[in-house]
Amino acid sequence: MTPSSAASAYASIARLANQAQSTAAAEPTSGTGDFGGMVREAVGSLVETGRAAEKGAVALAEGKADMVNVVTAMAETEIALETMVSIRDRVIAAYEEIMRMPI
Repeated sequence: MTPSSAASAYASIARLANQAQSTAAAEPTSGTGDFGGMVREAVGSLVETGRAAEKGAVALAEGKADMVNVVTAMAETEIALETMVSIRDRVIAAYEEIMRMPI
C-alpha cells in the first residue's frame, strides 16, 4: 500500500463518517441498537484510529515520537481498514444472495 493510496482510503473513510454523522443527526435515535448505528460506530472508530496514526506520523516527522509507536499505530489502522473492507464485502455478498432468492 503506497502512502498516497492510504491517504486516499483514509479520506474516503472520513467522508463516509461525516455522511454517517450527518445522517444520524437527522434521524431520530431509537433505544435499540441497529445495524446502521453499529456501522456508523465502526466507521467512526476507524477514522479515529486513522487520525491517531496520522498524528503519530506528523510527530515522528517532527522528531517527537518513537518509530515503534508510529508503526504500531499504522498497523492498527491498516488492520481496521482491512476489517471494514471485509465487512463491506460480506454485506454486499449477503445482499446479492438475497436478491437472487426467488420470491
